[in-house]
Amino acid sequence: MQSEIKSNFEKSLSEGNYSTSQKEIKEKNFNKFIDQGFPNKRIEDWKFSDLNQIISTNFKKLDFYKENNVPNIDVDFISDFNHNKIVFVNGSVSKIDFSYENEEKIIINQNLELDNKLSENVLLNLNTAFLSSYIKITVNKGYQFQKPLILYNYLTSDLDSCGLNMKLDINLEDDTSMDVVNISNENEKNNFLNFRQKINIGKNSILKNYSLDIKPTSNVKYSFKDIDLDKNSHLEYFILSKGSKFVKHDINCSLNNNHGSVAINGIIDLDNKKHHEIKTAINHNEENCKSYQLIKSVLNENSKGVYQGKIYVNSKAQKTDGYQLSRALLLNDDVEFNAKPELEIYADDVKCSHGSTSGNIDENSIFYLMSRGLSHTQSKKLLTNGFLNEAVEKITNESVKSLVKKLTGIKE
Repeated sequence: MQSEIKSNFEKSLSEGNYSTSQKEIKEKNFNKFIDQGFPNKRIEDWKFSDLNQIISTNFKKLDFYKENNVPNIDVDFISDFNHNKIVFVNGSVSKIDFSYENEEKIIINQNLELDNKLSENVLLNLNTAFLSSYIKITVNKGYQFQKPLILYNYLTSDLDSCGLNMKLDINLEDDTSMDVVNISNENEKNNFLNFRQKINIGKNSILKNYSLDIKPTSNVKYSFKDIDLDKNSHLEYFILSKGSKFVKHDINCSLNNNHGSVAINGIIDLDNKKHHEIKTAINHNEENCKSYQLIKSVLNENSKGVYQGKIYVNSKAQKTDGYQLSRALLLNDDVEFNAKPELEIYADDVKCSHGSTSGNIDENSIFYLMSRGLSHTQSKKLLTNGFLNEAVEKITNESVKSLVKKLTGIKE
């Protein structure tokens, strides 16, 4: 597979419209990736999800180069939900629509921006090496979005065994707010999606980000989000991880000024041999900041769930309040759940806690519900929904909360 990837890279570099400096950056990143290859379990961050093995098992080949002819497709997967949208077709931007907003307050940059600094994360090197389509959204100081922005990811039916590398950055200037929903309607072929995002949240600004992986597909996905928060800013991040064959959500979040706050809530709901992971790193770099994390997992039918969560507290970050909890419900004996909660604290005036529990469904509760007339299947479904609903109820945007419940069938 390496020789094919090298051939793809050479073709993309020769046929792409890149400057000399961009070509040099791409070559450096590609060489770093080729030297190390896809991450495997010898790397601590990948000890529970050996991507090298997952790739080799699911793909005989991976084509990382494709003609950049984006079909002019406009899609709406969601009805009765007023929203702005950006449509990605096969990894490239096809449609941008901010019709509910004052577009003078929003700056869209599609000129390719590459990070000149090599990353220790080889999947970010891979992303930079093959990246051809890029978009950056800047929300001007003081502007509040009127409606959510939905990022649609659409793969055409002919796309098979392709590697797509995408990047979308968001810059919220001071005193702004924005709600973003990521949702996919991918095809059922095997593809590898590598999505990278840099987010900056300015002073007194709020970002609510909802990542919904719902549709059952055979795709293998990696998503990396690097998020910086300024003074008195807030991030609400919700993950629904359910549909794809393999997904790793990798979130690096840094609280860089006083009184910033982060709330991350996630659901891993798996069956049919799926393997999903949520990995978070919350970096408390200044004092008087708060972070809250709650991850709920329900595993069935040979599935595997992983949660790795770390709270880092800098020596300057006094008055830190950090909370992290992972709970897993194992519906049969052939599933696997791995948790790795971590605290790394260098300040003494802090309040931090973490915990992780896993167990089977309560048979006494099932018996009670069956005695009230429900079947065994109905009882299990009701208890599972109640278990997951705690994370859904943390969503503060009521229209998005209703959308998530509609798409998943989770009820109060």
